[in-house]
Amino acid sequence: MSVLVFAENWEGRFKKSTFEAISYAGEIARQMGTSATAVVIGNASDEDMKALGKYGASKVLFLKNDKLNTLEPGVYTSILAQAAKSCEAKVVIISYTYTGKAIAPRIAVRLKGGLVSGAIALPTGLNPFTVRKKCFSGKGLTDVVVNAEVKVIAITPNSYKLNTGTGEAALEALAFTLNDGDLKVVSKEIKKSSGKVALTEAEIVVSAGRGMKGPENWGMIEQLAEALGAATACSKPVADMGWRPHHEHVGQTGITIGPNLYIAIGISGAIQHLAGVSSSKVIVVINSDAEAPFFKAADYGIVGDAFQIVPQLVEAVKRLKAAHN
Repeated sequence: MSVLVFAENWEGRFKKSTFEAISYAGEIARQMGTSATAVVIGNASDEDMKALGKYGASKVLFLKNDKLNTLEPGVYTSILAQAAKSCEAKVVIISYTYTGKAIAPRIAVRLKGGLVSGAIALPTGLNPFTVRKKCFSGKGLTDVVVNAEVKVIAITPNSYKLNTGTGEAALEALAFTLNDGDLKVVSKEIKKSSGKVALTEAEIVVSAGRGMKGPENWGMIEQLAEALGAATACSKPVADMGWRPHHEHVGQTGITIGPNLYIAIGISGAIQHLAGVSSSKVIVVINSDAEAPFFKAADYGIVGDAFQIVPQLVEAVKRLKAAHN
C-alpha cells in the first residue's frame, strides 16, 4: 500500500505546486509507514523525474507520449486510476491547479473514494482521516472526515512547505495503451504569455483595481511588479471593462491565489475579491479611502494617493536592490 501523487508538468517541466504536492504526499506516506509514488504523464526528462525523489517520491511511474502533453481529462483519469489500483494506493494526492480541479473529482468517482478539494494542511488525524480546508469563500475553516477506503486530496498551491532532501526516485514505465479514440478533447491551439511570472506560481503579486482610473495608468503597476519580480493581477471590474486581460482576474469568480505577499492597489476589497486572495501570507493595501473594507483584512495598509505612493515604492525597491548588488 502506498500514497500516489500526480506529478503535474507543463511541457515536461515541473513547477513549485508539483513539488509541494509531492512533499505533502511524502509526509503523509511517512505518517502511514509507507512510501510515496509519483505519476508523470507527458515527456519530462529522466533526470527531472529522478529529482522528484528529493521531495519525497520513492518511485516515479511515467508514461511518455506526445499526445498527452496537453490535458485530456478522461485519459488522465484512466491513467491515474489504473496507477492507483496497481499500487493499491489508499491515498491519492493532486495539486489543486486547473488540471487538478478537472481530474480530482473524476478520479474519486473512478476509485469510489472520498474527495477533499482545496486542502490547506496535512491531515490532523489518520483514523479517522481528517483534512482541513477553507470554507465560506475563505472566511472559515472546516475539518473534513473521509470515511471512504480511498482518499483523494487536492492540495491548494502555496499552502504546504517544500521538503527537500537528497533522494533519487526510481523510474518505472507505466503500462497504458492509448488509442486515438480515447482522445475526446484535442487542443488545436495554445496561446502562452512569455517573459512574465505566472500568476498561480508567483510568490509576490501586485494587483490593482478601478482606483487606477484607466488602463493607461497601468504602467506603474507593471513597474512595481517588475522591480519586485512579481506577477500582476486585477479585480473583476477591471477585467470586465477590458482594462486588463481576464486571466489576471483574481477573486471568487476568477483565479484563487495564495502568494507570500499580495499588494492591492486601488481595490476596495469586496468579499468576492477577498475570497480569492485570503490565503495570501501577507496582504498590503494601498487606497485613498480610509474606510475601504480591504483594510480590515490587511496586514499593512497605506492610506493615500496610489499615483504618488506607487512610484515612490518603485524607486525604494530599486534603491534597495542596488544597495545589495
